[in-house]
Amino acid sequence: MLNAKWLETFAVLIETGHFTRTAERLGMTQPGVSQHLRKLEDQVGQPLISRQGKSFSPTPAGEAVLAVGQARRAEEKTLFEAVLRDDPAVGEVVVACSGSFAMLLYPHLLTLMQASPDLIIRLEATPQDTVLSGVLEGRFDLGIADHKPDHPRLDAAHLGKEELCLVLPSNEPSSPITFQTLEDLGFVAHPDGFAYADELFSLNFPDAFRGSDHLRVRTFVNQISQIPAPVAHGIGYTLLPRSGINAYPGKDQIRVAQLAKSRHHELWTVFRRGRILPARVTRIADLIQSIALDLEKVD
Repeated sequence: MLNAKWLETFAVLIETGHFTRTAERLGMTQPGVSQHLRKLEDQVGQPLISRQGKSFSPTPAGEAVLAVGQARRAEEKTLFEAVLRDDPAVGEVVVACSGSFAMLLYPHLLTLMQASPDLIIRLEATPQDTVLSGVLEGRFDLGIADHKPDHPRLDAAHLGKEELCLVLPSNEPSSPITFQTLEDLGFVAHPDGFAYADELFSLNFPDAFRGSDHLRVRTFVNQISQIPAPVAHGIGYTLLPRSGINAYPGKDQIRVAQLAKSRHHELWTVFRRGRILPARVTRIADLIQSIALDLEKVD
């Protein structure tokens, strides 16, 4: 690697065409400028200037070295401008979260990108284990998890909580819900639905509920955005976090039934410990915080 200080001295020398003016501009002595030139020539292995009396001009090797010096100067200028600017509307942000939260979050991200053409946002809906490992490995800038990670290289900020909801057709009577009522309707199952049933039904129907593997399944959906659709058509009930319900466009065709005992999932923003987050990432983190607060207000 060419010595950066010698390279800059040489670039200024060629630009000024004078050893004394170069020394003045760089706050050096004239012998110091000459020394930098000699050391750079030794490093390159060829003379870099051709003298004509009191004047000089770059040799072909000097012209090549000058181009490198000017290019490096331009790159450093661009770098420092980017570092100092830290523009919240410029750059890339990668976020990972559950499918239901992704449905709720993405429309807000689209609005941000419309207002900021140089902002690139990648959103990945993925299981919780992948959220944490991806943040740890640096693949994600931010993750949204349902618990505070217990890892020395991860940190987290508490966002709040969201309710685990029992979702019924809007025309279903609002009389007290029994487990048999739900069995008569049938379960709209999905990949996380059985775990949700074990959480919520064991609290509210301890005598009648025998485990999610005994539920009467009416249909199964693995596309998160379509899970409430059968319920909206009067086909069964389902269980979803509040974010998945709020993101569904046909909310007027479904309703959340209140059970005697509620169940909530924690929400945490996860990021690498010790990392100073760029302004663009902080901007997204603030947006996620506001969305999480709205979920609690609904509760």
